[in-house]
Amino acid sequence: MDNYLLGHEPTIRLGFFLGIFLIMALWELLAPRRAQNISRRTRWPNNIGVVIFNTVLLRIIMPTTAVGLAQFADTAGWGLLHHLPLPLPNWALILVAIIILDLVIYLQHVLVHAVPILWRLHRMHHADLEFDVTTGSRFHPLEIALSMMIKLMVIASLGPPAVAVLIFEVLLNGIAMFNHSNVRLPLGFDKWLRFFVVTPDMHRVHHSVLPSETNSNFGFNLSIWDRCLGTYRAQPEGGHENMTIGTNLFRTNRDLGLDRMLLQPFKADNGSYTISRGSSEKPES
Repeated sequence: MDNYLLGHEPTIRLGFFLGIFLIMALWELLAPRRAQNISRRTRWPNNIGVVIFNTVLLRIIMPTTAVGLAQFADTAGWGLLHHLPLPLPNWALILVAIIILDLVIYLQHVLVHAVPILWRLHRMHHADLEFDVTTGSRFHPLEIALSMMIKLMVIASLGPPAVAVLIFEVLLNGIAMFNHSNVRLPLGFDKWLRFFVVTPDMHRVHHSVLPSETNSNFGFNLSIWDRCLGTYRAQPEGGHENMTIGTNLFRTNRDLGLDRMLLQPFKADNGSYTISRGSSEKPES
C-alpha cells in the first residue's frame, strides 16, 4: 500500500487539493460566515495565479520533493527516528512524524512573525482583504522556497517514513483550505472541534488587521500548540462579522493584483506587526 501511495504522489496530492477546494468553495457559497465586499473575480485569479506560479517555480529550483527526500533518507538510514532506543511500529512512527512536522510548521509560523525580514515575505499572505479558501494558498514564492528548505532539513534530520510526509503534505494543504474558508460552522461544534484542529473561526482571528490578533493562533493543523504555548485567542475583539481582514499597509484593490503581490516584500513598513516590535495590545489567554 505504501509503495502504491508513494508511486502516485502527484496524482494523490492534486486530487485531494482539487476535491477539497471544490467542497470548500461550494460550502462558502451555500453557508458563508461573513459577507464579502470584494468579489471573487477580483481576488481569485490573482490568488490562484500565485499558486500556479509557486508550483512551477518550486519544481524548477527544488526538483527534490519532501516525499522524495524522505524516501532517500529512509533508504540511507538518516534521521533520529532510525536510531530510537526502542523500535516503534510503523503506524507509531507515522503518527510521531506527523505531530513533529506539525510542531515545526507552528514554530516556523511564529518565526516569520517575529523576524522583520521574514515578516515582509509572510505579510503577502495577510494582505488579502478577504478571507476564503484561496487565502490558504496565497504565499509569496520566496516564503514558499524558504519553507521548503526548512522542511527538507527537518526531514533529513528526523528521518520520517515517506508515507508520513505524504500524509502530512495532504493534511497541511487540505486543512489550510478548510481553516481559511469563509464557512459557517455551528458555534457549539466549532467550540468542540477547535480542541483538536484549527477551525476557520479560530484562524480568522489571525488574519485580523489588529497586530495583537494577528500575532495569535499560529497553528495550521493541530490547535494544541497555540493552547499550550500561550498564543491562543478565542475570538476577535470586534466579532467575526465586523472584524477587518488584512494589514494596515496594503488596503486597495490594486494591491490584490499578482504583480503588486510579488513586490510587497520590498516595500518597507514600521514593523508594527512583528512580534518583537508589536502593538501593546495583549491577546486573551
